[in-house]
Amino acid sequence: MADAASDAERRVARVRDDQAGRYALAQEFYRLASGRRRTYGHAELSFMRWSLARGVLAPETSEAPGSPWWRAVNERLLRDKTEARLLCGAGPTGTAGARSVEYWTDFIRSPSPVRWYRAHNASIVAGYLEHEELAAAERQVERFMMNVALLRVLFTHAMLEQPRLALGRLAVFGPLMADPRHRAVQMFLDLGRSFPARYPVTTPMADTVLDEHALARMLDYGLIAPRLPALYEFSAESLAEPRLTALLDDGLPAYVWPHADRAIWYIGNTGPHLRAIARASGARLTWEPSPLAPVHRRARRR
Repeated sequence: MADAASDAERRVARVRDDQAGRYALAQEFYRLASGRRRTYGHAELSFMRWSLARGVLAPETSEAPGSPWWRAVNERLLRDKTEARLLCGAGPTGTAGARSVEYWTDFIRSPSPVRWYRAHNASIVAGYLEHEELAAAERQVERFMMNVALLRVLFTHAMLEQPRLALGRLAVFGPLMADPRHRAVQMFLDLGRSFPARYPVTTPMADTVLDEHALARMLDYGLIAPRLPALYEFSAESLAEPRLTALLDDGLPAYVWPHADRAIWYIGNTGPHLRAIARASGARLTWEPSPLAPVHRRARRR
C-alpha cells in the first residue's frame, strides 16, 4: 500500500510548475469533502487567487519567474493538506509526518473553525520557518509583505479563539468576522487591498507602505500592532511552535528582518484614525511615529 507522505509529495510535485494545477489541488481538498468541510475554503482560496494573479506562483523557468519563497510556502500547505486527506481516506498507510499534518487530520475528522485555523496556520508557520533562506533572497518590500501576511493570519485566528486578546472592547465582533466559513474573513486575509498587484514590486519601500488602503492600515497599525507580543505568544502556544515568538524584535515584526531596518515599520503609524481605532478597542499605539514619515508624505504630494 502507498505511504501517505510519499503519495502527497508526488501529487504536489506534479503541479509544481502548473499554476492551475496548484489551485485545483488546493480547491480539491474542499470541493471533494463531504458535509461541513466544504465551506471552509473561502479565505485560503481567495489568498491563493491573489498569489496567482501577482505571479508569485509562476514556474521559475517562465518568462516572468515567480517567487521561490511563496512557491515553497504554498507547497508546504498543499502537501500537509493532501497528506492528511490521504491518511483519513482508504488506501495509504503511515502516520502524520508533521504536527501540522496531525492538525489537518483533526480538522478533517471533526471540522470546526478553531481546528481549521490551527491546521492552516501551523502549515503556514512551518513554511515560514523552513524557508528563511529563500525569504532572505527577496527584496525588502516583499519581506515586508511576508511579515504582514503572517501577522494578519495570526490575528484572524485570535479573533476567533481569543477575541478579547485580538479586539479588546470590540471582542463581540471577532468570532463572526473571523469565521473561515464566511466571506467576511477575506477582508482580513486578502492582501489585494494593501499591496501592489504584480511581482516583483518595484516601487520604493516607503511609497508601498503609504499607498496601503486606509482601512488596511487601520487594521495593521491601529488594531494589530499594539497587540503583537501577546498575539505571537498566543499563536506559539496554540500551534505548539515556540520559535514563533522569535519572529518579533521588541514588539516589531522581524521575520528575515534586520534590526537596523526597524524604522521602516514606523512609517505607516501616523494619523488620528489609527489612534481612534486603537482607543476604541482599548489599546494604545506603541510604535512611535518615524521621523521619516513626514518626509515621505511631502514627497508624495509633489
